[in-house]
Amino acid sequence: MTRVISGSVGGRRLDTPKGDGTRPTSDRVRESLFSSLQSLLGGFDGLRVLDLYAGSGALGIEALSRGAAEAVLVESDARAAGVVRRNVSGLGLRGRVVQSTVQSFLTSLGPSTDGFALVFCDPPYARPVAAVERELDLLVPALLDDAIVVVERSSRTPDLTWPDGLEAVRDKAYGETRLWYGRPHG
Repeated sequence: MTRVISGSVGGRRLDTPKGDGTRPTSDRVRESLFSSLQSLLGGFDGLRVLDLYAGSGALGIEALSRGAAEAVLVESDARAAGVVRRNVSGLGLRGRVVQSTVQSFLTSLGPSTDGFALVFCDPPYARPVAAVERELDLLVPALLDDAIVVVERSSRTPDLTWPDGLEAVRDKAYGETRLWYGRPHG
């Protein structure tokens, strides 16, 4: 069972897509993640959030529940995108679900003054690291100067190399899951 940890809809259950393609972030990892983000960001009020590889939408929804002003949830799988839509609307939150590949979505963005302050990138563990790094490179122009980017991968995945424009802040392993935190520089 996946649930919202805290905030305005804390404790509410989330539907998760059926099948092998989706791996929801565990409640324990999400709780630790959001505690770290609280420390790094000072809170979530008013943030513009991007949830790449949204799956059930749990990460973007958690940010909305904690006060984020807007979340864009990107999911390529039609069934999973439908689950995200139902989760967002069923909870009465302001999230926009985009059914698209991450690369296509990021390519369409370009530089903007309405950049994202918080980005979750939780691709399937089988996705090659090089592909994730290319997507992070496409993301850089869409970030605010003080943004935080969190990448979730398997603990067995080779270390992530941040592209030009992003630098490592910290990383932490939780059993099979590892989180890398980065932010813009330069």
